[in-house]
Amino acid sequence: MRIAIAQLSLTIADLDAAQTAIRLASVQARDQGCDLLLTPELAAFGGYPPRDLLDRPALVQRQWAMVQRLAGEVAVPTLVGCVEPIEPGTGPALANSLVLLRGGRIEASYHKRLLPTYDVFDERRHFRPGDRPCVVEIAGKRVGLSICEDIWSSDFTGITYHQDPVANLAGRCDVLVNASASPWHHGKPAVRHRLLASVARRVGAPVVYVNQVGGHDELLFDGDSAAVAPDGSWLGAAPRWRSGMWTVDLAARVAAPVDPHPLDDLHTALVTGIRDYCSKTGQKRVVLGLSGGIDSALIAALAADALGPQAVIGLLMPGPFSSPGSLSDAHALARTLGVTAHEVGITGLYRQSLETLAPVTGGTPQGLTSENLQSRLRGTLVMAAANQLGAMALTTGNKSELACGYCTIYGDMNGGLAPIGDVYKTTVWDLSRRINAVAGHERIPVASIDKAPSAELRENQTDQDSLPPYPMLDRILEAFVEEHRDRDAIIATGEDPAIVDRVIRLVELSEFKRRQAAPALRVSRKAFGMGRRIPIARRF
Repeated sequence: MRIAIAQLSLTIADLDAAQTAIRLASVQARDQGCDLLLTPELAAFGGYPPRDLLDRPALVQRQWAMVQRLAGEVAVPTLVGCVEPIEPGTGPALANSLVLLRGGRIEASYHKRLLPTYDVFDERRHFRPGDRPCVVEIAGKRVGLSICEDIWSSDFTGITYHQDPVANLAGRCDVLVNASASPWHHGKPAVRHRLLASVARRVGAPVVYVNQVGGHDELLFDGDSAAVAPDGSWLGAAPRWRSGMWTVDLAARVAAPVDPHPLDDLHTALVTGIRDYCSKTGQKRVVLGLSGGIDSALIAALAADALGPQAVIGLLMPGPFSSPGSLSDAHALARTLGVTAHEVGITGLYRQSLETLAPVTGGTPQGLTSENLQSRLRGTLVMAAANQLGAMALTTGNKSELACGYCTIYGDMNGGLAPIGDVYKTTVWDLSRRINAVAGHERIPVASIDKAPSAELRENQTDQDSLPPYPMLDRILEAFVEEHRDRDAIIATGEDPAIVDRVIRLVELSEFKRRQAAPALRVSRKAFGMGRRIPIARRF
């Protein structure tokens, strides 16, 4: 049996494009002698997650009518992920479905049984879970249907459900297929590969898995579609981070895919996220502040890779405390990357603002007021340039800063996307060095990597005046934010109690800033944003 897996990169609710992509994939599958085409979860709706677009009945009905038309257009039997209206009952009247299109009609329909509600998922908000397995016969083989979470057991998620779809298919099918929309984060591919081998062993049959690919707002999907035999051998694998159609021959064996360097994988993920966020929201160009520091340098390099250097505009905005080296590093970066750079100083605006505020403040503003004023002036200039040039502003903060509130709301937090808002500072340095090593030359100035990080908002300022050393800070943040360890558990690992208390307090006090932050591309197990829901007003 030959199965075609369509690893699609779609735009949510672009139904016409989804219909065209599925129809064309079915023609390719026919031409390559395939018996079946498998598409990702909710492919007919343009991908996952649709969120509250599912509250629009006209859109859902239009998609369902499109699926019915598609049944008469596909060139081979096709399993299509879609939103299916179902009869009113207990819970929502929609199902997350995988339907078999064959012979000009919808021949079978399977409703996803395990609806996740943890982390970035909230499927019970809109869908009613299915309660029974579905096996269809194709090319003389019994094909068991499943959708994403249906194959994720508690061994891998820690979540225990009231039903076990994999166990229900054991011994009842010759192949299990899974239509998925599984977001990527650090370490996810290895976990996913172990999962597929485990499911194939449990069900006693090959598992063919298809995943969507591309960026959907904050979420990144790497594809990584694959097929695994019950003995753990590989039957096929699609290239990661690439859309297209690949075939799996259940009688063949292939070499196991080689995992890329983790930092190369991160680079591809961030580039994909920037590229798709811009293309799917209609942004042609981006603008950002180039400070000469490592964060803005890395983002400029990523944006140039994603959009081309001609689409990246950098503003160099020296102020009263900027060092000559920062300005020269920013110019060097712009030359190396080939991006456009404009120098627009803020010193005059800053001094004028101080004079204007004097009657209100009772004198010349000092301290945090003075520092934030400079950041907000820069943010104003970046947004003005974005408006005038028809570009989207990129914010340049990293996860370490965002966690601790070491950023200025309405200043350096201004923008439509935070490309490295889920990347710790230590990883920013590592990724920048890796980019240079892969390129074989300084794409990012070594001076920007090696210098002590500083906001340069007062004389001789460094980040470490306000924060613990970044290696220590990032260890504590990862334990607290991603691993959900409490204070005592973190201290038990050998961290300084006073510093742990300080970091936790900074994280807790900064929730209001993060609620107003730009969407950050999710690359970790727990990112700030849609998967972390913390009240602003609270006592804990």
